[in-house]
Amino acid sequence: MENNKIVLSTNKIGKYFYDPIKFKVLDNVNFEAYKGEFLTLVGKSGSGKSTLLYCLSTMDTQYEGELYINNEKVKGKKIDELAKLRNQNIGFIFQFHYLLPEFTCLKNVMLPALKRKKYTYEEIENMAYDKLKLLGMEDQALKPSSKLSGGQQQRIAIARALINEPDIIMCDEPTGNLDSNNTKTVFEIFQKICHELNQTIIAVTHDLDFAKASDRTIEMADGKIISQIIN
Repeated sequence: MENNKIVLSTNKIGKYFYDPIKFKVLDNVNFEAYKGEFLTLVGKSGSGKSTLLYCLSTMDTQYEGELYINNEKVKGKKIDELAKLRNQNIGFIFQFHYLLPEFTCLKNVMLPALKRKKYTYEEIENMAYDKLKLLGMEDQALKPSSKLSGGQQQRIAIARALINEPDIIMCDEPTGNLDSNNTKTVFEIFQKICHELNQTIIAVTHDLDFAKASDRTIEMADGKIISQIIN
């Protein structure tokens, strides 16, 4: 971690669900995430961890309290401002890869950078090849993503999350569909992302072995943080 620089912080995050009855799913959640940290969120189903991740990702703005990303207050921003913030600062990796099957692996990786329009097409193509090389997937660049195995598809999804070089990468059960060998591969990639590239990962997981091998684990129950363990 880089001098304990805070890249994300929350202040008394709370959230209610209203269907079928009013229910507090997040209750006074306070924590900080640091640059270059591999952080995992664990807890039983219904503990609030995935709901918290969607609030942190700025996808869900209907919550109480405050969220700061790189010292910038998120609440109150307009939809287009949030979209810009996400595209510049946050990468996403989900349990399912959400690749476009008709596109090549290379084009799938390029898409977030093409949307950002900061670099030329040729520059983005080179950046995408660099990310694929980092993940050992450059030889698959021109294949349709639908032709890859599940583990390979998840690595392409990781490359896509890295293309804009976001400060924070948020993951929802990133190894949930993978076998033990591919889970180990993804974990090693995550360690490299944090400890060599100095990016921050916040990952929701049910895999306790995966969590224990991260830098820090936050455990949730009934919408609250009940423990934080430095691993």
